[in-house]
Parts: sequence; C-alpha cells; structure tokens
Amino acid sequence: MTEPHTAPIRQASPEAHPHGALTRRRLWQLGAGAASLLPGRASAQTSASAAPTAQDYFDRATELAGDNPVLKSIVSALTAGYTPPRPAAPAPLRIFDNVAVLSVGFVSATAILTPRGIILIDALDNPDEAERYIVSGLRSLGADPSTIKYVVVTHGHGDHFGGAQYLADRYGARVMMAPADWDLLASTSPANAPTRDLDIADGQKLTLGRTTVTLHHTPGHTPGTVSPVFPARWRGRTHTAMLWGGTNPPAATASKETYLSSALTFASRTRRAGVDVELSNHGFADYGLERMEELRSAPNGRENPFIVGTSTAQRFMKIVETMLRGRIAQDQEAATTATTMAATSAPAAGCC
Repeated sequence: MTEPHTAPIRQASPEAHPHGALTRRRLWQLGAGAASLLPGRASAQTSASAAPTAQDYFDRATELAGDNPVLKSIVSALTAGYTPPRPAAPAPLRIFDNVAVLSVGFVSATAILTPRGIILIDALDNPDEAERYIVSGLRSLGADPSTIKYVVVTHGHGDHFGGAQYLADRYGARVMMAPADWDLLASTSPANAPTRDLDIADGQKLTLGRTTVTLHHTPGHTPGTVSPVFPARWRGRTHTAMLWGGTNPPAATASKETYLSSALTFASRTRRAGVDVELSNHGFADYGLERMEELRSAPNGRENPFIVGTSTAQRFMKIVETMLRGRIAQDQEAATTATTMAATSAPAAGCC
C-alpha cells in the first residue's frame, strides 16, 4: 500500500514549537499582553505582581464565549471538575459532502470520504464499537468501509484507538499515531492497543487522491496528541476544518503548560490555513451532537452549523488558551495556599 505523502517540514523556533516547555517566565511573557483584555485590569499592568487571577481568566473566557453555544460548551468542558455526559449514540450523518461523523455519543470517529478511499480519524473504544458504529455506519451512508486506507489516531486513549486494530486486520488499513503516543501504548499495554505502524510527524501532509489532511502535533492532553486540518466540501464550496485532538487538560501543571503552548501554535497554524469549520472527537465538548441534529432536521437548509467562520474558529482557540491560563493560575494559587498554610501551622523553633 502506498505510504502517506509528506511534505518537507520547516522547523519552528523552540518557543513557537508545541513541544517546547513553557517556563513560568515565558508563560507570563505570552500572557502579559492579555492583562489589558481582562475585566478591571489596566493595560499598563504587566508586572508579575499584577498577574491575572485564575478567576480573571475564567471570566474572560466566559465573556469571549458570549451566547454562542459552541463556545460556551468548550468553556464548560475545560472547567475543573467538569463531568462529561454520556449521551445516547446519534445516527451516523454526513455533516459535509465528504465528511461523516460516526458516534457512540460520548466519543466520535470522523470519516473523510474521497474517491480513492477513506481517511478515518479515530476508531472508538473497541472492536465491537468499530463494527457497530463505524462499519455499519459507513454502509448506512453509502460508503464502503473496506476502502478505509488510514486510521489517524488523535491520541493514545482507548476510546480513540480501541477499534483501530480491528479495522487494520479486516481491511488492511494503516494505523497512524504520533511517536510519543505509540511509546505511551508500549509502556502501558492497554486493551485493544494497535500494533505500532506509521508514525505521524509534526505538520505531516497525508494525501489520498486529491484530498490532503495536515496533521499537527498538539501535545498536552497526551504526550502525542495530534490535531488534523482538512478540506470539508459543502454545496460546491470547499471549507477548511480543524479538529482539536484532545480536550480535557491533564493533572500536572507542566503538562498544562505544554497544552497551552500547543494551543498557541495550533491557533496560529489554523489562522494561516483559513480554518472556518470547527469539529471535535467529543461532541459534548463543542455542541457537536446538537449541531448534528440541527443539520439532520433541516438537510436542505441554507446553513451548515459546523461552518462557524474564521473569526469564531479563532475565538474557539482563544478560549482554549484562556481557560488553560486559568487552570495553570489555579494550580499556582493552590500551591501558594498550601505553602502558606504549611508555614503558618509549623511549630515555632524551640517550642514544645
């Protein structure tokens, strides 16, 4: 089988590259200009002593979201303590002429349909789900699952890779993942882990026929999270879609800082690409399941709710950035409080 076509990758500077760890000084440099955007903050307040609080960031994200249900959903999904819902599985749907969503409700696979075959983004949780929702779902939409050529796994969690080996064994599909998450699977040996196949390079272009998907490394949710950008055709016009590869922030502050760096880099890349379509592999995180039903109920309507426009796509990524800054500030505030409490509760020298 033909290996995926790749184009030369221009190396970014360490500060811009999503793998570059953000020092606290660098975090503040990146966020200093944001102080003027926060409610009640003067633009001149750029010193460390005037750093915004976690709540300042959360309030700003809420302000950015306004009444937009897509943006309000991502604010909720990135809030500490958020409990993801477990909605019922929707019927499969072509949300664009060349893009189908195959979902169990909690998590979705996205199929990019081309005359030369299918590029599948994620593979659900296990072989049974792959058979029931991906294979049967594609057939119900008039697509042939035997033409799946590539399974692009956005990250190394079971609900995204679980059906990949089944599809590889049944149809000869090639399974692709970033090296860091192949390594993650090798170190943890989870159930239904696919056999290591193709590595995804940062910025790699995967071409099938005349369709090219660009795969960006966006570590943070996992060490090897990947976020694709690809064409989405709707009524004779080609739009550009993004799919943020991993939603829930990790527990460690350092990993949140990596996530933030990835969000900044990906926002810049999607802006240059002219992205005007926002998608997610967890439809509860971006009002995606509701948008599927809006489209299903009005298939001949004038609007496609997944076409959000370039400004809203960038606002989506700005909210991701702002919520991550708030979560990092929240960690730092908790650490400061713990240190203060420990110091005040320690017995005085020489007493007792």
